[in-house]
Amino acid sequence: MDKLLAAFQQFFRENADAWIERFQYKEAGPQLLLQAFLQRIVNGGGRISREYGLGRRRTDLFLEWPLDEAQGFLGPVQRVVLELKILHKSLEATIEEGLTQTAAYADQCGAQEAHLIVFDRRPGRSWEEKIFHRRETIGGRTIGVWGM
Repeated sequence: MDKLLAAFQQFFRENADAWIERFQYKEAGPQLLLQAFLQRIVNGGGRISREYGLGRRRTDLFLEWPLDEAQGFLGPVQRVVLELKILHKSLEATIEEGLTQTAAYADQCGAQEAHLIVFDRRPGRSWEEKIFHRRETIGGRTIGVWGM
């Protein structure tokens, strides 16, 4: 998952400005671009469940793919939660709020792995300021935090 999200960071950096402008609802653009990028999981035999919370400025994604092709979804399954946030407050406030939601959603889904992705669409910010990756722990759960 880390490699996939790092690849998306680079893809987003290279393509976001051109693609985001095509969406009428600009705040949905980053989420839709990530969902399209993640289509490779479905093509590889996995599935993506989307739970929209548009009034709460978020989109949750729940990724699953079988670890044993022969057993498919009847055997062991890797489960990953992605919580997506558009930065509206300060970065730290957005991360703090997002970590709580991500941990709760991962617990609800029984996910082994969870990531919080924060899209910083503020004008005048350099990519060096927007792009980051770190790990945070909340309630004994480690969550990857990605800036875009």
